[in-house]
Amino acid sequence: MQDYEGFYKEAKELFKGRVYKDYLRCFAYGVDASCYALTPKLVCLLKSEEEVIRAFALSKKYNTPLCFRGAGTSLSGQSSCDSILIVLDSSFSKIKISKNARSIMLDAGVIGSDANLALKEFNKKIGPDPATIAAAHIAGIVNNNSSGMCCGVKQNSYNTIKSIRVILADGFLLDTSDEKSISEFKKTHKKMIDELLALRAEILKDKALQELIRKKYKIKNTTGYSINALLDFEDIIDIITHLFVGSEGTLGFLSRVELECVEDKPYKACALLFYEDIIKACEVVNTLASLNELISSAEIMDYACLKTASKFKGVPEFLKSVKKDTACILIQTENDNEKLLDENIQKIKNALSAHPSSLPLRFSKDEKECASWWKIRKGLLPIAASARKKGTSVITEDICFELKDLARGISELLELFKKHSFADNAILLGHALAGNMHFIITPNLNDKKEFENFSNLISDMAKMIASFGGSIKAEHGTGRMIAPFVELEWGKKAYKINKKIKEIFDEKRLINPDVIISDDKDIYKKNIKEITELDQEFLEGCMDCGFCEKNCPSNKLSLSPRQRIALQRELKRLQNLKDEDSKKKLKELKRGLKYFSNETCAACSMCEELCPIGIDTARLALEERKKSSKFSQKIASYAYENFSTSIDMAKFSLKTSSLFHLNKLSNFSISLRKSLKFTPATRKFMPRANSYELKNKHFSKEKSVIYFTSCINRAFAPSHLANDKRSIQEVFENICKKAFISVLYPKEIKTMCCGKAFENYEDIMQKNLEKNKSILKKLSKNGTIPIVIDHSACSARLIKDLKAEFLIYDLSTYLLKEVLPRLELRCLDEDIALYSMCASKKMGIDLDMKELAKKCTSKRILEHNTACCGFAGYKGFFTPELNINATKNLARFYEDKNVNLAFSSSSTCEIGLSDATNISWQHIVYLLDKVSEVKNDR
Repeated sequence: MQDYEGFYKEAKELFKGRVYKDYLRCFAYGVDASCYALTPKLVCLLKSEEEVIRAFALSKKYNTPLCFRGAGTSLSGQSSCDSILIVLDSSFSKIKISKNARSIMLDAGVIGSDANLALKEFNKKIGPDPATIAAAHIAGIVNNNSSGMCCGVKQNSYNTIKSIRVILADGFLLDTSDEKSISEFKKTHKKMIDELLALRAEILKDKALQELIRKKYKIKNTTGYSINALLDFEDIIDIITHLFVGSEGTLGFLSRVELECVEDKPYKACALLFYEDIIKACEVVNTLASLNELISSAEIMDYACLKTASKFKGVPEFLKSVKKDTACILIQTENDNEKLLDENIQKIKNALSAHPSSLPLRFSKDEKECASWWKIRKGLLPIAASARKKGTSVITEDICFELKDLARGISELLELFKKHSFADNAILLGHALAGNMHFIITPNLNDKKEFENFSNLISDMAKMIASFGGSIKAEHGTGRMIAPFVELEWGKKAYKINKKIKEIFDEKRLINPDVIISDDKDIYKKNIKEITELDQEFLEGCMDCGFCEKNCPSNKLSLSPRQRIALQRELKRLQNLKDEDSKKKLKELKRGLKYFSNETCAACSMCEELCPIGIDTARLALEERKKSSKFSQKIASYAYENFSTSIDMAKFSLKTSSLFHLNKLSNFSISLRKSLKFTPATRKFMPRANSYELKNKHFSKEKSVIYFTSCINRAFAPSHLANDKRSIQEVFENICKKAFISVLYPKEIKTMCCGKAFENYEDIMQKNLEKNKSILKKLSKNGTIPIVIDHSACSARLIKDLKAEFLIYDLSTYLLKEVLPRLELRCLDEDIALYSMCASKKMGIDLDMKELAKKCTSKRILEHNTACCGFAGYKGFFTPELNINATKNLARFYEDKNVNLAFSSSSTCEIGLSDATNISWQHIVYLLDKVSEVKNDR
């Protein structure tokens, strides 16, 4: 008997504050990229191996199944469950690179692209390169035996794994890189070892089975377990290490992996080849395969792909004019030497002369252009999903043939699309050199006939692939979708071995049941997501891919963008139901969304940057805030009309807080907020009140700048813990003095605001805009004198509103382009930390700040890829947990870097960054002032 209540009572004591059984979070965390909708009964957010071991013990004690979730980008239902979902917090994020970067140790929660970022300086990368690499966790990549676009079979997870650290169902932690751990395992797990070696012996006695296994793993294959491990290796540790690759979280918990690093060649070129149809393109693949020494990747896309992609911004213009039925192949070649790369290109052109492209052959070495082509390919799934009709689901499958069978296999697949009424909406793409094809269909599964068509298509497809000896699942993992067809593909003998593997590691089937091995032959068509149309049109295209989550500061604190959108669908679904249970859930969701969807959204819109179709989920919170702003209209109007007084009040508050020990006050205020939410949090690096007097400084008759110093920086002076305690105005004036640039302040500066503080109040915004225009027009002499603003969030607002009429610079850009050339520099001989706040990234000026930093030091510039620090202006004081959550990984990044100087372009962000890292973060203007002096020729 399953006792979830017993599990919950013990778990909530063990994992304090990180066990959820409320409907809102259980539903939200249950959402993944697959077509399945399963809501877990409990969600546990765990932060250590010790906690996972305890969860296993509770699972065994209360007979409650567990399912492990990484980033939830899996497509086949292997990270969905209706039992207990185990989610990792950001603690599982350590990266360790071996000497000469031969291998890399990665904690379960490391995102694939972050591993590649760490290896970039060594010109290395990990082997697997799935389209989801910018979002997927390494544990998910290895658990699915991911391959991808360039790695083929040779560099997939299975063939590049060196060691694993895994927790077994009985709680034993096996580290296959540690002799002591291996020795202990061999003593305590003799039965498991004997049973696995007996399976190996069984295979070695059966030549036909051996031949089948070898044949099937020459192509991409993720159907069932990696039973080739029993044939490829003699040593039990090697066998176990490789059995866990592709095991989809059904054998134990993968805590850490070690992967061989592969070469990332610096010189790359891409080409687009066009042919009259997909079958003709498949025939060309055989020619490309003969050039496999030269071609690292060949991605095939049918006409439906090209047509769909052509509707989105940033794609090549010529896609809009391709003829009906046209198919495309995107190829990539790479080399260590640019001259040899050019030779490769010529050889490829010569070989392809026998297969002329229906559009001019386009080869490019331009990194940005190639990236735009790859962006199409990598984003095709969510792009196709966004183009679907309202109310339809997204089903994506991937199959594999031997290359000799590719054209014939695709022909038969196209016939199946016709037979089951999907010919008009199916999209076909894939990794051509591997014979690996993906297809996307978008049926309305609420419609009985379309549901039957989907069910029958999957069944017929499985039979067709099996008849070719291909793989029903090549990359995406067996999951729930293909679990009923594992025996069909492998036959009875091999399927029996698959079942035995599951039994050896998980006899009671408590670890991710019904994934890979299931007794339910209809499971692939159960618990399918019900797609409810949304009131918010801009959210409709979301398919729960989760690409957005990496950038979201509230991910794993409250909700991520994908979870917020999914909850909007659930709200709409529940509104259409009249039963008491639905009414109760609806009431809970509405109550909970105030905090989970609104208060903890930084409204930074960084989710939009990673969304393949550009959904800005921040609009949900912004629209909600505009509704609620009606209640605070009077307060906002008073603050605007008495702006100088408002700033003086802020300064008074800062003076008051400075009377206390800020570290103790910070801890006390954050604790106090648990019961008194309206109480602002005082931070350790709390700024002091700014008392600097703003007066025009006439350093030159030839060059001037209008200094629109932000209201925040008029109120804030650096913390008493800061490296440089001068106000930002004094520092900028000092630099301008050295550069012979006069500094002009608007006479009305005390009452001026960029407008960001009032963006929820349209009438005040408009009044403020007209006021700024009038003041700046006169002072700038009709836009001839440049204007600089010293906080990037304010720069973004002012530039957006007034760029057509004035020359407005963010301070970091002005320093680089106008001030730096007028100064002499004495570079630092030490590493510096750098953080580009979200607004500067969205404006595209983050590169200016980085370029400026490069001019100021001869050593390393250390940047973490935190997209948004979550301070979000006032939220750093009134929702401090958002900033604390967003900067956890950034804090870990700088732990052992021994950095003393750190720079950004936002005084509010700098408070949170300083608190997180215990390093003094200040505006980059302080760095330039530190290293600059008057030019010798002046």
